[in-house]
Amino acid sequence: MEEMPIGEVIAIWGVVLGAVFGAVAQRTNFCTMGALSDWILMGEKNRLRSWFLAIAVGLIGTQILHGLEIVDMSAAIYLTPNFGWAGAVLGGAIFGYGMVLGGGCGNKTIVRMGAGNLKSVVVFLVLGVFAYMTVRGFIGPARLILEGWTVVDLTQMDLENQGIPHILSSLSGQSEEMLRWLITGLLGGGLIVYCFKDEEFRSETGLVVGGIILGLAIPAAWYITGVLGYDDFDPIALNAISFVAPSGDSIQYMMTFTGSTINFGISVVGGVILGSFLMSKATGTFHFEAFNGADDMIRHMSGGALMGVGGVLALGCTIGQGMSGTSTLALGSFIALFGIFIGAIFGLRLMEEGNVPDAIKAMFTGSD
Repeated sequence: MEEMPIGEVIAIWGVVLGAVFGAVAQRTNFCTMGALSDWILMGEKNRLRSWFLAIAVGLIGTQILHGLEIVDMSAAIYLTPNFGWAGAVLGGAIFGYGMVLGGGCGNKTIVRMGAGNLKSVVVFLVLGVFAYMTVRGFIGPARLILEGWTVVDLTQMDLENQGIPHILSSLSGQSEEMLRWLITGLLGGGLIVYCFKDEEFRSETGLVVGGIILGLAIPAAWYITGVLGYDDFDPIALNAISFVAPSGDSIQYMMTFTGSTINFGISVVGGVILGSFLMSKATGTFHFEAFNGADDMIRHMSGGALMGVGGVLALGCTIGQGMSGTSTLALGSFIALFGIFIGAIFGLRLMEEGNVPDAIKAMFTGSD
């Protein structure tokens, strides 16, 4: 019997992992934009804690894989020595603002698609097209100009990558491995303590279990592409979970199916839709939802466009950079995450205040 090509094996595992991710995200209402909205507008932090828990679990799990030499994380795109600080800040802020307009990040958009939300279908298509335009199309030259002006080649500073432990080791002379475990313990452990010190969060079983499972999906993705996908003759790119560029790839794949090859990102997107659909059907929450009018449609389409452009500039979204990227301890991932936070908070305050000056003021002082 002929052995299945490694690419197809990875695609199957991608669908399985994506289905688990989509089902859990749908069941627990896991959403970064929703978590920030709960916190900024209502002072409610439980969904934010669930996201922080997922980040912590993903970080600790990934660093264990790396520390035990199961997966060589040095090949991850987030750890490249080409440090795109401007793309991380600008792209992150654009993405963050876009996810407020679009009613959720790329992950939430895809989860909602599976549950029957027709608005999210439109957002997904716009996001995917603009992401592809930014990678290879009309917006691509502008992206390359920005990168040419701002990307810092860390090898000129005798740095091999942008990993925080590596940078601190170069500056301090301390062991990179020791610093890696120290940062992992302080950051990952600190987030876990922050989450579980709250009694109300501890009682929210769905949010706790959801955060843990979705966090474990990150090292699982690294294992799938880094171990199951390892082949000297047919190498698979080391990837975790992200939803911006894969959305564009998914649209292209559907249009050129017979001439295209499925990859891990595309299969995860399909898996998330499947998992969300099955969970929404099982729980009786599947229903069709459409736009309320032209203004609603324009707002969502604008959000999708901004997420597509911003997500590519930042090399990821709230999952791609916020969970997958931070799990590698890449400096750029934390900068991109900061940019996403700033853009989203501005968007939420603008939605609340109605004008830019008051929105900026409210970002620092809170609403009246």
